[in-house]
Formats: sequence, structure tokens, C-alpha cells
Amino acid sequence: MSLLKRDERSEVERREFQSFQLSLKQIINNMDKIIEQKKGLKKRHIPFIIGGALLVLLFGWMLFGDHSSKMRIDTKNIIISKVEQGSFNDYIRINGQVQPATVVHVSALESGIVDYKPVKEGAMVKRGDVILVLRNPNLAQETLNSESQLAERQNMLRDTEINMEKDKLSMQQSKLSAITDANRTRRAYEQIKILYDEGLSSREEYLRAKEDYELAQSQLDLLIERLHQDSLYRSVQLAKMQESLNNMQENLTLVRQRADNLKVKATYDGQLGSFSAELGQNIGAGTLIGQINVLGEYKITVNIDERYIDRITAGLPGTFERQGVEYAVTVSTVYPEVRNGQFRADLTFSDEVPENIRVGQTYYINLELGEPTPAVLIPRGSFFGVTGGKWLFVVSPDGSEAVRREIRIGRQNPQYYEVLEGLSPGENVVISGYDSFGDSEKLMLK
Repeated sequence: MSLLKRDERSEVERREFQSFQLSLKQIINNMDKIIEQKKGLKKRHIPFIIGGALLVLLFGWMLFGDHSSKMRIDTKNIIISKVEQGSFNDYIRINGQVQPATVVHVSALESGIVDYKPVKEGAMVKRGDVILVLRNPNLAQETLNSESQLAERQNMLRDTEINMEKDKLSMQQSKLSAITDANRTRRAYEQIKILYDEGLSSREEYLRAKEDYELAQSQLDLLIERLHQDSLYRSVQLAKMQESLNNMQENLTLVRQRADNLKVKATYDGQLGSFSAELGQNIGAGTLIGQINVLGEYKITVNIDERYIDRITAGLPGTFERQGVEYAVTVSTVYPEVRNGQFRADLTFSDEVPENIRVGQTYYINLELGEPTPAVLIPRGSFFGVTGGKWLFVVSPDGSEAVRREIRIGRQNPQYYEVLEGLSPGENVVISGYDSFGDSEKLMLK
């Protein structure tokens, strides 16, 4: 019974397994079949399409769009000029001041207090004219002291000469006495010698007479030598004292000359200029108090920007206009020292000199640096101070806008800039108003 039940159960399990296999095959067959989708745009696809289109537009704008900063400008507020092809005149315009060709500085040789001003600034003076009188009490006292010392030294010299003359006379008297003694002893010696030779005198008398004579002669010789030495000594002493006296006289002369230097005098004929001394002012020795302009010849002094220092040389020509007449000048001297970004040069008149020319007048001079050459030109404008000549705004052909463009500028003169790169003749450019443009890269013109 139980065996039968186990067989029936195994049959049921077998059938269930076969049924499971059949179901599994159907599922696998269904998976291998291609499911056909319905064609056409569905609503769920629309947001994706719109988003993609927006991304494409954004990318295209970023890649090809105009991102430059813009500014709207009224053409009435700016200057627009045309780029031209022409001749570039290489010159600069400088202002110069008329100066006399020769200027003589006037300085005080001695210190003192201004006591009197015989002339005023601008007066015509002659050589030797007193233009200023100083007062120096110390120098006056020094003069008196020098005079006193000289008088004292002169008295000492006279006293010394007198004493030396007395000594000289005394020595002369001694010499005469010595000569007399020598002559007497000589005669006595000669007499005793004769007697001694004849045997009429003793040897002792002979020797004594001989010794007396030799002693007197030696004393005479010694006195003569002393007189000679005293004469040399007196000569040297007198020469030294005379030299000292002469030095004191020269010193007194110099002191008196210093006192005379308190009167400041003109050293040249001309016009007194820059006379700055005032009454009561304490002037030191060597202080510059004015200058004398030697009239008749003039020059023009100019200050030039240091960037032209390598191009300015002696001989360069220039011109300026006065009362409708053009005058020619020439660079005569270039001073190499640079101060405050400028150097100085002197120009002289080539031919005619303007009438009624005055020291201090200002002339505006066109100084030529080279020959005219063909070039692309643009008028000078305020843009150069902002851009440094590296870029400017170029107006479009229809005049609706101006776009920033890189350029390169070469030489310049008071009227034009020479354009080396970036512009063509016939184009219009904006040359003013750059202070208000800021960082704009395009100007919308109206």
C-alpha cells in the first residue's frame, strides 16, 4: 500500500517538472523575439529636444558671439580724423627764452652789510662803476691794526740801523787804534833788530820787540776779520728786517684793497640784471648778487625732452615767427646734463635778429630733426596720453561703431604721428575722449 503511494507521488512530480520545462522554453522563445516600437515623436521627448537646442545655441554664442564691452558715445563729444598718406616733417616745437650771448656774474669779494645801492636792476653800467657799497667794521679795525704794526716795525728798523751804525763807527775807531799800534811796534821792532844785528842790543830786547809787533799785527788782523763778519751780519739782519717791513707794507696794501672791495664794481659794460641785494642785507664773501648782460649779441636758451637727446646736435636748423616775419636759428651748444627729464641747448641767430629784441622774451621754435619722408599720418590727439600710441578706436565704414585696434606709432611732430603698423590711408579713427572710454573695446556711435 505504501509502495503504491510512493509510485503515484513520483509520477506527479515528474509531470510537474515537465510542465515547468515547457513554461521555461516558452519564456526563452518570447525573449528572442524583436518587439516592434511605435514610430513618431512622443510628448516625453519634447523637453530633451528643447534642452539640447538651447545647449547648442549657448555653445555657438560662446564660440562665435561678440563678447566685447561696449559703450554708446555721441559723435559730438569726440573728434574723428582720417588717416592720411603724406610727407612727415620731422621737427619738434619748443619754447626758448632770449638770453645775452655773454653773461658776467657779479659777486661780492668781501663780506659786509649792504649800505648803499647807487644803481638799480636794469640800469646800464660801465666798467668800474660802483653798483653796491658794503660796510664791514671788522675790516676797518683790521686796517688800523695793520697800519699800526707797520709803523712800529718801521721805527724798530730805524733804531736797529742807528745802533748798527754806532757799532760800525766804534769798530772803525778800534781798527784805527790797532793800525797805529801795529805801525809803532813794527818800527820799534825794526830798530831793535838793526841794533841787535850790530850787537848793540840784547837778545831779550830784540825778542820782546818782535813779540810786541807780532801781537799788534795779530790783533789788527783779528779786528779786520771781525769788522768783515759784523758787516756781513748787519747786511743780513738789515735785509731780513727790510723784507719783513716790505711784507707788512704788502699786507697793509692788501687790507686797504679789501676795504676798497667793499665797493662792488661792474667788470664789463652792459645791463645790470638779477640784482638781488637789499639794504641792510648781510652779504657773504663770494655771494652772487647779480649779473651783467653784455648786450649786442643774443642767444636763445631752450629746454628739450630727454628722449631727443641723441638726436639734438650742434648745427641743426630751426625757425620761429615774430610779427609775420620768419627768422632762422641754429643749435650752437648742447648741454649733456639732464634735469627733471629735460636737457638744455643754446641756439644762435643764423642771419637777421628781430628788432627791439629783449632779454627774457619767449619764442616758439620749430627745430628740424631730419628731412621730410613719405608716411601714413594721423593728427595728434589726446589718445596718445592714455594709450601710449599702442592702440586706438577705428571707425567702421558705415560709421555706426568704432572698434579698438592695435597700432604702432613711430615719430611725431607738433601736428602728426607717424603710423608704422595697424592703419591704412582713408580709415577714420577716434583721437579724443579716451579718458571716458574706460575698458571699452567697442564704441557704438550715434
